[in-house]
Amino acid sequence: MQISIRKLNKSYGSVAALNAIDLDIASGELLALLGPSGSGKTTLLRAIAGLEPIDGGRIQFGDIDATELSVQERRVGFVFQHYALFKHMSVLDNITFGLRVRKRKYRPTREEILRRGEELLKLVQLGGLEERYPNQLSGGQRQRVALARALAIEPRVLLLDEPFGALDAKVRKELRVWLRQLHDETGYTTIFVTHDQEEALELADRVVVMNAGSIEQVDTPEAILRRPATRFVAEFIEQDSGKSFVPTPPHHTVHSKVARFSRVG
Repeated sequence: MQISIRKLNKSYGSVAALNAIDLDIASGELLALLGPSGSGKTTLLRAIAGLEPIDGGRIQFGDIDATELSVQERRVGFVFQHYALFKHMSVLDNITFGLRVRKRKYRPTREEILRRGEELLKLVQLGGLEERYPNQLSGGQRQRVALARALAIEPRVLLLDEPFGALDAKVRKELRVWLRQLHDETGYTTIFVTHDQEEALELADRVVVMNAGSIEQVDTPEAILRRPATRFVAEFIEQDSGKSFVPTPPHHTVHSKVARFSRVG
């Protein structure tokens, strides 16, 4: 699903959180929103999801104008930093929750829901843990459950808000590799928020560097490292201070794999 954002504005009182944001996201792309606290990255992610009302601008999902659509109508999968799992539900019930609460005419059969849940358990490498509860899982396993739940509804786009922020360093690194592999398997258009430069540069096809509600640069990780477009980008990425700073215009080439896993239901 290709996403186009045009002149997106959002303010909290007199504070501008997003300043006329323009951004194109390719279908099947893994995109990082990178920036310090207060840069607008989470506000932008929530606006794309429909969780944050905007003051002006347009959000397009392919040929669909999603600007006025509800969260449900946008059909996004959202993964929160702190999992947001239902403590009283098993792993399998957490994963299939979004399917089970659909209106009757849109709800798959019980057999289809079960098959979908089992397929996702295998996809996120949690086979055999379907009857466990969140308090019986590690942090990394909980985040995999949260991701499987987001994928269960077959979203148009997958959105992740600092998905590894609550995990220790070793688990974060392991899950980065796994998430990249999972993305290449499923091919979902995926946007994730992070303040961790290493995480963004290691995972993403392209990185959007944000500052004070504006986009400083959109480019490949290599280009951002080698050719920062602004002084802010150079300093934020912690470029070697011995190198001279030469601003260059960003380029927007992206190559991403798109391959869906088999669908059930």
